[in-house]
Amino acid sequence: MDFPVNPKLDELRDKANSLVEKPGVYLMKDSNNKIIYIGKAKRLKHRVVSYFRHNKSHNDKVKKMVSLVDDFDYIIANSEYEALVLECSLIKQYSPKYNILLKDDKGYNYIKVTNEDYPRIKPVKQKLNDNSTYLGPYTSSVKQLVDEVNKIFTLPTCNKKFPQEFNKSRPCLNYHIKNCSGICLGKTSKQDYSNTINEAISYLKHGSINSIKSLEEQMLEASENLEFERAAKIRDRLLAIKRINQTQIVLLENDKNQDFIGIAQIDNEAYIAILKFRNGKLHDKDDYFFNDCYSKEELMVDFLTQYYKKDGNIPKNICVDTGFEDIELYENYLSSLASHKVTISVPQKGEKKKIIEMAQNNALELLSLKTQKKSKEIVALNELSKLLGLSKTPEYIESYDISNIGNDYMVAGMIVFENAKPKKSAYKKFSIKENLTQDDYACMREVIKRRFSRYLDETETDEGFKKLPDLILLDGGKTHVSAVVPILQELNINVPVFGMVKDSKHKTRAIAVSGGEIQISTFKSAFRLVTQIQDEVHRFAITYQRKKHKQNTFTMEFTSIKGIGEKKSLALLKYFKTKKAMKEASLEQLKSVGKLSEQSANDLYKLLHS
Repeated sequence: MDFPVNPKLDELRDKANSLVEKPGVYLMKDSNNKIIYIGKAKRLKHRVVSYFRHNKSHNDKVKKMVSLVDDFDYIIANSEYEALVLECSLIKQYSPKYNILLKDDKGYNYIKVTNEDYPRIKPVKQKLNDNSTYLGPYTSSVKQLVDEVNKIFTLPTCNKKFPQEFNKSRPCLNYHIKNCSGICLGKTSKQDYSNTINEAISYLKHGSINSIKSLEEQMLEASENLEFERAAKIRDRLLAIKRINQTQIVLLENDKNQDFIGIAQIDNEAYIAILKFRNGKLHDKDDYFFNDCYSKEELMVDFLTQYYKKDGNIPKNICVDTGFEDIELYENYLSSLASHKVTISVPQKGEKKKIIEMAQNNALELLSLKTQKKSKEIVALNELSKLLGLSKTPEYIESYDISNIGNDYMVAGMIVFENAKPKKSAYKKFSIKENLTQDDYACMREVIKRRFSRYLDETETDEGFKKLPDLILLDGGKTHVSAVVPILQELNINVPVFGMVKDSKHKTRAIAVSGGEIQISTFKSAFRLVTQIQDEVHRFAITYQRKKHKQNTFTMEFTSIKGIGEKKSLALLKYFKTKKAMKEASLEQLKSVGKLSEQSANDLYKLLHS
C-alpha cells in the first residue's frame, strides 16, 4: 500500500539527528498538535531517526503514521525502565491512534448471591444495587461455573421461596437425582444452609484445591465426632468436585495464580487469548482482536504493559508463547504495579506448555471466525512462516516446476496458493525458448527471469504478473535455489526462495535452502501444505508438457501433407482444439479454417479418417 510522502520528512530527520543517545520517550504529533503515537527507546536519536529515513522496509502501519507526523516531542529518562513506565502512563493518558489500544465492546458477567433467608447463586449480566453479594466481573460466561457449584453443593435452582414454601409440595426431580439436597422439605436449618452457601462462595473465589482441603478436614472432624450422616454428605461433595475436575480442560498440579497468553496471527491481524488460573483452576478467559500488528514480539510487549496497567489483577506468574528482548525489564515493571514479584516465562515442555498451546488454539479459533479463514490454513501458514524464518506470513505463494521429454517439449508450470488454497486463475504456463538442451537449472533461471521481468514492466496488464509473492517454492533441491537467487538479486526482487525436496518415492521430504535442508515432517500442518503445493505444481507442469507434446505430434502429422505448414497446422489446432473435433469437421470446414487448397483439404480429411 502506498502512502503520501511526508513533505516535512527532511526537516523531521534533521530534528531527530539532534537528539541524544539516551533512554527516553517520544511523542509523534499530527498537524493539529494531537499525539498520534508514543514510543520508548534505549537510544532516542537512533530510534526516532529511523522513522524519517526514506526506508522501504517500514510496514504499512509505520508508513501511514509517518506520513501524518507534523512534529514530535521527547522526554529523556534516567533508564530504559523509567522510559517504559513513562511510556505506559502516557499511552493510558492520551490513547494515541497508532498505539495498540485495548478496546472491546463485550459486556461483563457476574455471579450473584441473592439477599434472602435461603440465598441462591445465579449468573447475571448486571450488577444491581439490591444488597445482594456479587462476584466478578468476569469477561466470559459464568453459567457453566454456576451450574457446577450448584450441583457440587446441592443447592436449589427452582423458583420456590424459602422458608415460606417448606412442605408445600413434593420435591422436584433434582432432589431425586441428588442435584439438590431438598431444602423444600424443611429439614435444613438456616445456619446449616448458610454454612453451605459460604463454602460455595469460597469455592467460587478460591477454586477447588482449597475447597478440597477444607472439606477433607471437615469430613475427618465429622467422622471423629461420630457424625456419620454429615461426613457422608461432605464425602459426596468431595466426589462431586473431583468428578468436575476430571472434566476440566486442565487443572494445574499446584495452586498458583497464573495467566497463560497465546497469540494467533495471520498477516497483520491477530487475536490474543488469556487463560486465567486462580488457585490452580481455570478461572476465566479473556481475548482481544488486533488488526494493525506486524510483529508478535511487539504485540506481546505492548499488550503486557497495557493490559495489566488496565486490569490491575496481576498474578505472580505470567506464561507467554512469544519471547522478547529485555523480559527482566518488563518483569520489574509489572512487579512495581502488582506490589509483588512477577515472573514472565516461555514454557517449553510439560503442563505449562500444553496450556500455552490451549491458549494459542483459543486465539486461533477466534481469528479463524474473524477472518473467515479455516484454522488449519492459519496454522499451516504460521508453521511455514516460523519454520522458514519469514518476517511475514506467506499468504501468497508461487511455486515452479520444469517438465520435459529429453531436449524436446520443455515447459514450466507456475501455480499460486493464496491463503493456503490453490488460486487457479493465477496459474501460468511457460514454453522454454532460450535453452535448447535438457538443463533444469538453466530452464528455471529462464522462467524466473521472464516472470519477474514482466512484474517490473510498467506496461504489464496481467494482474497475475503484477503481484509480488510472499514466498517462492521451487520443485527441487538447494542447487535449484542457488541457481535462481542470483537472477532475483539481479532484478532487485526481494522474495524468499526455497526448494521442495522429494525422497526416493517422490514424496516431500524437506525444504531446501541454498546452504542445506530444513526438515519439515515434524511440522504437520506445514508439511501437508508443502506436499499439496509440490504435488499440484508437478501435476500442472506435466499436464501442460503432455498437452504440448500431443499438439506437436499432431503438428508433425499435419505438416507432412503438401500445402500445410506449421502456421496452418497451429491454426487448425487452435480452432478445433482436439483431433476428435477435427475428425468430426466437414471437408469444407477444414478447408475454410486452415485456408487450404482443395487437394490439401482432401489429403487432411483422408489422414484424419484413416
